[in-house]
Amino acid sequence: MYDGKKIILGLIIFLGLITYPIWHNTVSGKARYVPKPELPTDKAKKECVEPKTFIRVNHKQLLEDWKTSVVRNGVRTYQASNKKKFIMSLNRTCMSCHTDKTKFCDQCHTYMGVTNKCWDCHIFPKEIKRDQRDGIY
Repeated sequence: MYDGKKIILGLIIFLGLITYPIWHNTVSGKARYVPKPELPTDKAKKECVEPKTFIRVNHKQLLEDWKTSVVRNGVRTYQASNKKKFIMSLNRTCMSCHTDKTKFCDQCHTYMGVTNKCWDCHIFPKEIKRDQRDGIY
């Protein structure tokens, strides 16, 4: 094998380039980064519509199911697994506790690199407060 040294050197360079993101994130400390969204401070609003473990994994599907139920079927009440009933509304239910989109939603969405389509139709919570003052809701 006349080109054995070149092949081995090429494989080492290839593996270095392929694993560069892993090494870079480990050295820079980004590998251990976990987003910490701001949780509600109001003691009365500590309970979410579903348990925290369920919401972390399934909130996108839950919101899409709500959208389908409200827009297409006209059903506006959600019965949670604990038998409590909630209004199916991103702004009135979810954002009544999680009032700052940038400190809550955007923390994880930016970290995961996903586009949030909720705000294509809905108004940011800070705009809702302004509109409520003006009597528009």
